[in-house]
Amino acid sequence: MAPGDAYRARALELLARAEVETDPQTRAEFENLAAAFLRLAEQAERNTKLVIEFDLPPEEDSDRKPKP
Repeated sequence: MAPGDAYRARALELLARAEVETDPQTRAEFENLAAAFLRLAEQAERNTKLVIEFDLPPEEDSDRKPKP
């Protein structure tokens, strides 16, 4: 399963609920939530391509006491 698939599935569920909703305000909220889940799907896809490299600082001497 691709990283964004679960978000896309949820977006489809929300759009289906929006289609049968009679209250315009509630319908708009379902549509807004669906759009947000689609953005999350896109971000999840981008996150899989992101590579972060960093160096950890050297370990400190365990005998040294932390400063108060």
